[in-house]
Amino acid sequence: MLRRVINPILFLPLTLSINTFNVLSSETKNYIDNVLEEKSNITFIDYQEIEKLILKNQELKSLQNLVASASFNLSSQIAKRYPSLDFQANGLPKYVAGKKYNSKSPTLKTSQLTANPSLNIKWDIIAPLRGSDIKIAKTNYKIAENNYEIKKKDLIQEARIRYHKYKKSYQDIQNKQFTLDLSITSLENAKAKLDAGIGTKFEVLEAEAQLSRDKQSLNEKKIEHEINKISLKEILNLKEDFETNKKQNLVGFWNHKLNKNIDEGLDKNLSLKNLILQKSIKKSQANSFLAQNKPNIYISNSLSSTFSKGDSLATNIDSEKSGSNYTNTISLNFAWNIFDGGQNKNSFKSKIADAEAEKYAYENLKNVLTTNISKAYLNLKLNEEKIISSLKEIESSKESVRLSRLRYDVGISTLKDVLIRQSELSNARSKNINAIFNYNLNLDELERLTFLDISKNCLGSNNTKIKEKESICNIQR
Repeated sequence: MLRRVINPILFLPLTLSINTFNVLSSETKNYIDNVLEEKSNITFIDYQEIEKLILKNQELKSLQNLVASASFNLSSQIAKRYPSLDFQANGLPKYVAGKKYNSKSPTLKTSQLTANPSLNIKWDIIAPLRGSDIKIAKTNYKIAENNYEIKKKDLIQEARIRYHKYKKSYQDIQNKQFTLDLSITSLENAKAKLDAGIGTKFEVLEAEAQLSRDKQSLNEKKIEHEINKISLKEILNLKEDFETNKKQNLVGFWNHKLNKNIDEGLDKNLSLKNLILQKSIKKSQANSFLAQNKPNIYISNSLSSTFSKGDSLATNIDSEKSGSNYTNTISLNFAWNIFDGGQNKNSFKSKIADAEAEKYAYENLKNVLTTNISKAYLNLKLNEEKIISSLKEIESSKESVRLSRLRYDVGISTLKDVLIRQSELSNARSKNINAIFNYNLNLDELERLTFLDISKNCLGSNNTKIKEKESICNIQR
């Protein structure tokens, strides 16, 4: 009776507002769909191809040039082991013309064409700085190679994160579309009951409001999906559009124990190796300061010659006159910086102190890596449990929605209860999507930190297949 007493005109502004919002939402949806459907040339990528595609990344190409630069610098330092050869020519040719006047003697004239080439060879037999310079260059080259590998692995992990986000956002769209379909069904049921005289206008308005919220949420997920797609294209340096298998699945299993993860991660970590190399560089720099106070011994050979045509300081110029001479000098040379006021000794101590500082940086990074590996491993185990529990929750929520809709149809429940059960089902599906997403991220993180491989088969602690029903091994990949 209450439904008949309330003036229907009171509902008119709210109804018009909701209908207007539905029209605008529908127009927005169509516009968004049209924008997202704009595609150019399409290529297909999958999880396994990311490592190959990442080689196109511009930042990685920049590091390739740094590796090449370090290689050339090493070659330059190694070249110091070999003798150097210099060729010089003072005037090639040189023409001299002039007169010399003296009142007591005849005037002398000069008209002569000369050339003075020389060839100099120098070979450092004992060069105290040379060994340190070559060792530093070799170490810098190794560091550059490690930096390239570190950046490549970091980019691969980041690309995989974006790849998983892209697939997750597609599943979010499917979940929101599923929820939207449930809301459409609820609205149709509410309208049917209202037309039959056993429902209320309030329930219809409530169902319409829920439908509008679901439409807006769906559009937000579509935009998020497109943004994730753009982000993935950027890191892979893809100019064309792409497609991939949008089904969300487990990329593999982790069959390695925690202690093995930590041991392998610390043993193979390139950042730790770089700290050791940096310590080596500082020690080499320290030794180079001491080497500056050691004697430098080298052999030199100088061959100089002179060729001339014409006369110099003669009373009568004979233009056909010519001559030549050469001199060859070979010597063993010795240079020793005996005292510099303690400058090199103090510089040596400074570099040794810097090298000792790297030891503490090394230990600190070991602790950080141990923590990160442990966290990633434990989070992986937690997400395994979340995947299993969320699947159970989905099944229970599906049954709850079915039962609540039956109760609503026979009039012993309200539409509000149905909408709550719908929301619970949507949340359960969302939990499962997030758990799979985080599980895959943990796998990639562990592979990056430990240098161990993700397994295609799920094995237990005794390296045998797990047959338990409630196990991550039975999740469809």
